[in-house]
Amino acid sequence: MKGSFIKTLKKHKILLLMLMPATAYVLIFSYLPIAGIVLAFKNYNYADGIFGSPWAGWDNFSFFFSSGQAFKVTRNTLVYNLLFIAINLIMQVAVAVFLSELKGKHYRKISQSVMFLPYFISWVIVSVIAFNFLSYDYGVINRLLSSLGLGKMDFYQTPWVWFPILIFFNTWKSLGYGSVMYLAAIMGIDTATYEAADIDGANVFQRIFHVTLPALMPTIVILLLLSVGGIFKGNFDMFYQLIGSNGNLYDYTDVIDTFTFRALIANNDFGMAAASGLYQSVFGLIAVLVTNFCVKKYDPDYALF
Repeated sequence: MKGSFIKTLKKHKILLLMLMPATAYVLIFSYLPIAGIVLAFKNYNYADGIFGSPWAGWDNFSFFFSSGQAFKVTRNTLVYNLLFIAINLIMQVAVAVFLSELKGKHYRKISQSVMFLPYFISWVIVSVIAFNFLSYDYGVINRLLSSLGLGKMDFYQTPWVWFPILIFFNTWKSLGYGSVMYLAAIMGIDTATYEAADIDGANVFQRIFHVTLPALMPTIVILLLLSVGGIFKGNFDMFYQLIGSNGNLYDYTDVIDTFTFRALIANNDFGMAAASGLYQSVFGLIAVLVTNFCVKKYDPDYALF
């Protein structure tokens, strides 16, 4: 057995050498930092370091839950991500199908490039764009309302309006990138299938619902499972840049990532930040396992493992 293992290593030594940089990267940046989980159970101080600081037991978790913030940030994170996943999935698949049905090759490329552009725009720039639209004194929307004789709306003091605003910006920024993956899957569908549908007299909608979408299901399920893995992770860049430190909006916009950031930066509480991060990761793992189990029950071929 040992000899066969060594023989296999020698046989594939070139491939293994090519794999080593990626393996080293994963080990250094994904596995070694796992040791930092111990911070969630310690009362950290700079003098003693991570492993020398005194143990705090479950005190960091107790404070996290007793503070009344745990339920709010978990609810916001979960609701936002469920809506992000559902809306992005529908919009990205719809756009990919629309682009695939366009006859003009040049028009398709232009449309795809225009929709892909927002993906490369920094959230810092997006926050500036949002401010220019939503500002009470100088925003485009409030100037339009004033010109129509309507009262202005103070967006940055009205928490509930940020629910649709954040969904809009998330969809706008990720639409082009997500649709490209589905479009690539559509381009891989055998053209003979479409030809057979045309011979049978199928119209464009019948072709989409009976050929394109069924062929996209494996891609949709895999990307959905990967999205569920981050369902307890808020898009920190988006929430922090658009909301910032505006405490008036926290009830509707505070997620686990922004709460953890404030615990670390504003309060200098490493234990609390590690505890909330561990809480986030554990529930994310549970969400992936449950979703994968449900998919395996429906169709084992679509499951990740």
